[in-house]
Amino acid sequence: MTYTLNPIGYLRSCFKEKFAIPRQPLLAPAAQGCIELLAPYDQADAIAGLEEISHIWVIFLFHKNLENTPRLKVRPPRLGGNKSIGVFASRATHRPNGIGQSAVRLERAEPGRLWVSGIDLLDGTPVLDIKPYVPYADSLPMAQNAIATSAPALIEVSWDSAALQQAEQHAQRLAQPLIALIEQCLAQDPRPAYQQPSPERVYGVQFYDVQVRWHYLTLKHIEVLEICSA
Repeated sequence: MTYTLNPIGYLRSCFKEKFAIPRQPLLAPAAQGCIELLAPYDQADAIAGLEEISHIWVIFLFHKNLENTPRLKVRPPRLGGNKSIGVFASRATHRPNGIGQSAVRLERAEPGRLWVSGIDLLDGTPVLDIKPYVPYADSLPMAQNAIATSAPALIEVSWDSAALQQAEQHAQRLAQPLIALIEQCLAQDPRPAYQQPSPERVYGVQFYDVQVRWHYLTLKHIEVLEICSA
C-alpha cells in the first residue's frame, strides 16, 4: 500500500545550504524563518488558537535527502561520524520516508504565514503538518537517551575586526540578528567530525544572501574571516 502526502506549505529559511545548519532545533534561537501556507490552509480559520501557543511541532520532508535504497544503520555526527547505529536510534536525515520533525518557537501567526525561530530547516523545506507543542505531554523529565545525554559542547567563536564590521552592516540591511545567528551556528562546530582542519583551510556557507567564511584556529576555536554578498 502506498500513500501520497501533499505539502501544506514551504519554509522560507535563513539557511540556504545544509552545511552549518544546527543538528537539532532551538540550538540557534537567532535562526529565523517563515512557513508560507498553501490553500486552503492559508486562511485565518486554519491558525485560530495559535495565538495561545509559544512552540509548535513542524513535520516536514527532508527534500534534499530522499533515497530509494533503505538504510538500516547510519553514522550520526554526534558519535563522530564513524560509529554506526540503527536508523531508528538516531535523528539522522536519512529517514525511511524522508520525514522529519522539529519543535520551534512560534513568534507570530497571520493568515498564510507563521513566523518561527530556533529552526534547523533548509530554505524551501516542504511542510507536511503543524501541531502544537504540549508541555505536559511532550516534555518528559524521566526520559533517558544514553547516546545524547546533553547538548554538544560549544566552541569559541571570535571575529576578525573587518568581518565584524561587515556583519554589522549586513545585519542592519537585513534587519535580522545576523551576528547572533553566525555565532550560534558556528559554535555548534559544523565541520564533519572526522576532519582535522588546519588554519589554512577556509570554510564557507550562505546565510540569507551573504557568504560567511571562517577558519579554525584550533579544534575548539573558530575565527570569522569575512562576510560578503553571496
